[in-house]
Amino acid sequence: MIVYLTNSEIDREQWDTCIQNSHTLKPYGYSWFLDCMAPGWQALVDDEYDSVFPLPGFSRFGIRYLATPVFLQQLGAFSPDKPSPDMLSEFLEYLPSFYRLVDLCVGQKVEYEGFRITEKTNFELNLSKTYEKLRENFSTHCKRNIESASKKRPHLVDDVKPDKLIELFIRNKGKEVKGIKSRDYQRLNNLMNYCLANKKGRIIGVRSGRKELLYGLFIVETKGNKTMLLVVNTPQSRERRIGYYVVNEVIKEFSSTHTTLDFAGSSIPSIASFMESFGSIKVPFYRICQNRLFWPARIFG
Repeated sequence: MIVYLTNSEIDREQWDTCIQNSHTLKPYGYSWFLDCMAPGWQALVDDEYDSVFPLPGFSRFGIRYLATPVFLQQLGAFSPDKPSPDMLSEFLEYLPSFYRLVDLCVGQKVEYEGFRITEKTNFELNLSKTYEKLRENFSTHCKRNIESASKKRPHLVDDVKPDKLIELFIRNKGKEVKGIKSRDYQRLNNLMNYCLANKKGRIIGVRSGRKELLYGLFIVETKGNKTMLLVVNTPQSRERRIGYYVVNEVIKEFSSTHTTLDFAGSSIPSIASFMESFGSIKVPFYRICQNRLFWPARIFG
């Protein structure tokens, strides 16, 4: 039987056991990730945590709604053994009616009446092969950029603080990205600090000879998965092709292991091309929307 649970009612140990044993390897469904990125999140739970459906619930102007937070790519239904599309449809039937607006990204394809569904694209690379075999699938452009960057010998560092990486992002990209608020950056900062303190992630940086931060990459690390959650370039790092060098080093490190490198996707053609150049494959996920707001608020949904 599916039941709705408030945040304080959720048994996080049972929840994380379900997430860990589910078929997805992504970090987004873990309670610690949700606690950082969707504070106060709620849930639908079936059969004593046999399957779960996280609900990033928020409230504005007295209207309760569900929305996928910034820096959290996708959620959906999680279970060790049930067919995901059928399970997702079942959970959608039990969504509480007090959520007047639903805008979620989920990992399972679903056709459900009353929802507008849009396909989105992620990029993933299976690292089970040897590095030499993986490199064979790099594009010529990718190999050339790795070689070019290697000549300048970028020095990788692990001493970059989360707030400094976020500051670098804001200076170089933040103004171009719409919809990111200060609270989103604070939540991301909390997540990064949690991951670093609990060995669930790392920051890889590259500095200039004058110790100026030129590039940064935050990776969330869970069993079988490395998710590139935040990539920060500067004009200098782009010119020196540092991003190609760093991702190549990550692939080298985890090659021949049962690990998936998750590029976290992008709708920007140049970034998508970068991700695909390493031989990654396109993996779809889906944005599902339903607007049950009263008129005229409906026009804003």
